[in-house]
Amino acid sequence: MDSSWLMIEGYGQNNPASLELLVFAQNNTVIGNFTRADGVPIYDTLNSMAAGRFGPIVLQDGNFIEEMQHFDRERLPERVVHAKGAGAFGYFVCTNDLSKYTQARVLTDVGKRTPVAVRFSRIGGNQGEADTVRDGRGFAIKFYTDQGNWDLVGLNLPVFWIRDTMRFPSLIHVNKRNPVTNLYDPVMFWDFISLLPETLTMILNVFSDRGIPMSYRTMDGHSTNSFSLTRPDGQITFVKFHLQSNQGVKNMPPDQATVTAGVDADFHVRDLFDNIAKGNFPSWNVSVELLAPENAKKMPWNPFDPTKVWPPALTTMLPMGVLLLNQNPTNFFAQVEQLAFDPSRLVPGIEPTVDRVLQGRLFSYTDTAMYRLGVNNQLLPVNRPMVAVANRERDGTGRTDGNQGGSPNYFPNSFNGPRGNSQFRTAPFPVQGLVQSYNSTQEDNYSVPALLWKELGETEKNSISTNIVQTLSQTPQFIQERALNNFYQVSPDWGNRVASLLNLSGFTPQAVSESS
Repeated sequence: MDSSWLMIEGYGQNNPASLELLVFAQNNTVIGNFTRADGVPIYDTLNSMAAGRFGPIVLQDGNFIEEMQHFDRERLPERVVHAKGAGAFGYFVCTNDLSKYTQARVLTDVGKRTPVAVRFSRIGGNQGEADTVRDGRGFAIKFYTDQGNWDLVGLNLPVFWIRDTMRFPSLIHVNKRNPVTNLYDPVMFWDFISLLPETLTMILNVFSDRGIPMSYRTMDGHSTNSFSLTRPDGQITFVKFHLQSNQGVKNMPPDQATVTAGVDADFHVRDLFDNIAKGNFPSWNVSVELLAPENAKKMPWNPFDPTKVWPPALTTMLPMGVLLLNQNPTNFFAQVEQLAFDPSRLVPGIEPTVDRVLQGRLFSYTDTAMYRLGVNNQLLPVNRPMVAVANRERDGTGRTDGNQGGSPNYFPNSFNGPRGNSQFRTAPFPVQGLVQSYNSTQEDNYSVPALLWKELGETEKNSISTNIVQTLSQTPQFIQERALNNFYQVSPDWGNRVASLLNLSGFTPQAVSESS
């Protein structure tokens, strides 16, 4: 790598911490042979192994499992992601019978109130940091249904940074502190995302006004990942869930956010608690975005790619219900810090898709909760379902109930132990292809952000460009140029705006090619 830019007069003199990665690169050659912890060399460190190009991740991928398990255990005791947050309780009311698509009673019993616990959070950062930092926000809901707990874990934004969970540890690492300086490092961040153009749609979202919500009450929610609604006859309809704030979407100007961070770092936590305490109960209209399998085949891109939205012309949006929060926690640690969400907690009639980020989360969230809270974390009052539990799980640290008494903990048995019910059989779906790592980094990274950019107004385009330059300007020129090239592939207009703000108006973009 050409490191002559290090000698540019003035760079790093007032902020030497920004030089850390480049100093390392100057003093070290590229390390050969990536290995697992046991020393075994690995070829593909970017992509997980899957059954077919668009199929699910396979359990035999030891490198993926080791990296995810180690990643899940890197922070104690706070969450490795979404550490800073707030929680509240309330209920969901079903307003539309969706039995045409699913057997999940929470979506079919009109008028039924289902208790919920909701946690809002910043994706990055640590527990004590400011709320009003530019970042995506978590929007997680635990439905205590009469068929068991259903966890809907989403964001305030409709898309995600990456399309393969193998890249998730790196995504979070570049949003954490530099391991040498212990400072947030825009060089790390922009180096990573500029090398992965699949992040462009999320860049448009995070660096828009929605990157700093005015409050948790005034932001929308999205499942981001896709799921399947299923019926006992095997019918499948793909679905994304959306929540629309009845308080209206309101965002905080960057200058105000900076001042607020210094005046009240817990502004969003305080706002939620105070408004509920005053009786200003926030609510959201919840909808389902439905995609029929035959329409999924018409999609111009992989329909299970979470870096993209679904074309409205191919989907149907239907109301689902109303979510209302009317109760604050009585003990934050017991009811919010110990609150654990897991996308694999799905009730009959709601199932996963082959969305590769979701597939990784099905494992990672379970593993993280077991590490952070123990193998029996679902016995904690805030996580405990409101229905009877009967399974083969016994013993373990933190077992606080009757350990299911004398019920047989094996199957088959002759002594009235619990058994499966064919009524809740999961819907089959076809999978084919060779098990190997499939490189998805160049699968249509530009068409969706190009469509979104065209829909933006002048004010939004200027705001996004200005917000990007605030941090991109703190990186070396070769990273700026790489990011610029990505912006130009989306729209020359976007590239020109950012280039002008960076004083790089003479930059010439390079053509790129993508695989289908």
